[in-house]
Amino acid sequence: VGDEMVVREVAEKGVKITHIIGQNLPFETKNNVAGVAALALLDNIETTVGFEIEIYKNIKPGSGIGSSAASAAGAVFAINELLGNPFSAEELILFAMQGEKLASGSAHADNVSPALLGGFTLVRSYEPLEVLKIDAPKELYVTIIHPQIELKTSASRAVLKNQVSLNKMVKQMGNFGGLISGLYTSNYDLISRSLHDEIIEPNRSVLIPEFNQVKKSALNTGALGAGISGSGPSIFALCRGKDIATKVGGVMSEIYDKIHIEYDIHVSKINQQGVRVLEENK
Repeated sequence: VGDEMVVREVAEKGVKITHIIGQNLPFETKNNVAGVAALALLDNIETTVGFEIEIYKNIKPGSGIGSSAASAAGAVFAINELLGNPFSAEELILFAMQGEKLASGSAHADNVSPALLGGFTLVRSYEPLEVLKIDAPKELYVTIIHPQIELKTSASRAVLKNQVSLNKMVKQMGNFGGLISGLYTSNYDLISRSLHDEIIEPNRSVLIPEFNQVKKSALNTGALGAGISGSGPSIFALCRGKDIATKVGGVMSEIYDKIHIEYDIHVSKINQQGVRVLEENK
């Protein structure tokens, strides 16, 4: 799953959103994530041209799988390509973060960095920005189920606690370190042992219908681990191999079929490249 965008260079300076297909999103440049990210880029370069953007939105806003990041990353990547690639990947991340700020109130790189770089990314620092890319193990697949329910960001944030116990933080950092090591070394057993969220999941999972049952079914079917994607309501499962990932998608789907909740299901390898040019017209 992914958004597609058409970006063209035009004589009139500035950025104009001309088409949005798939979702009801604002056309006003300063109220659109892609538009804001594009303007952030153009504020940092002298140019006599402008750009028109068409957005074909395949990732639904509020899904927990980086909808706003897809728009922001696509816009800055395409404009950078049309200008001859004057900006580095790190600079593009900074521009795309301004789009995320419009969407969530925070200029974070959690989603735009993997959208631009591909693979897994680790945001080590914001001042200065330092993002490390981690290539995914070759057999690693992800299954994502997106129940079609509305989960407001305010509700998702409200259930989080302001303080975390030292004991939980120690466990969380141990799991985090194990996950990073497992990804670097393609140690699937270590990845599986490390896929446990001690801090966020216990609080947010109550907002997602049948979360515990979906996760349990995924693990029983062979998933390495499962959890909440972003702030929800999507649930992800990491799997070794396409066959297991497909079977996991099947058992996850069955649970929502039984309680008559509509959903989208996605099974894919981890995209190692990130955003890319699909077609180029000169």
